[in-house]
Amino acid sequence: MLNSIKVRDYMTRHLVTFRAETDLFTAIHRLLEHRISGAPVVDDQGELIGLLSEGDCLRGILSGAYYEAIGGNVGTYMTKVVETVSPEADIIEVSERFLRGRRRRMPVVEGNRLIGQISRSDVLRAVKAFAQHENNKTQEAS
Repeated sequence: MLNSIKVRDYMTRHLVTFRAETDLFTAIHRLLEHRISGAPVVDDQGELIGLLSEGDCLRGILSGAYYEAIGGNVGTYMTKVVETVSPEADIIEVSERFLRGRRRRMPVVEGNRLIGQISRSDVLRAVKAFAQHENNKTQEAS
């Protein structure tokens, strides 16, 4: 059953992360370099404190252009209220959450500590692996 597949089994564990004090242009460079649209922001203990998206970066640039002071740090522009998911959540629950919201990925936290990230692509990969496994079982039974 798909609800037996846990986030922990398909989440990405090695993430680009930022600190609140990271320079905004340094963060933009890293997003572009890694071809990602956003990244979690963590404190010194690895606890999730926000998320920096391309939209947050654009808001920072436009705000800076308006005030003729382009720049700043990630903490000023990051989204502070972040929807997260438990590593023990099942793929069905995560799929439903993706469909209800606009998010393409969600940080995975255990306690308050960031341990990974699950994306829509990760969910599709899990469903594909499950379907292939079920198909193989059906063929072996024939």
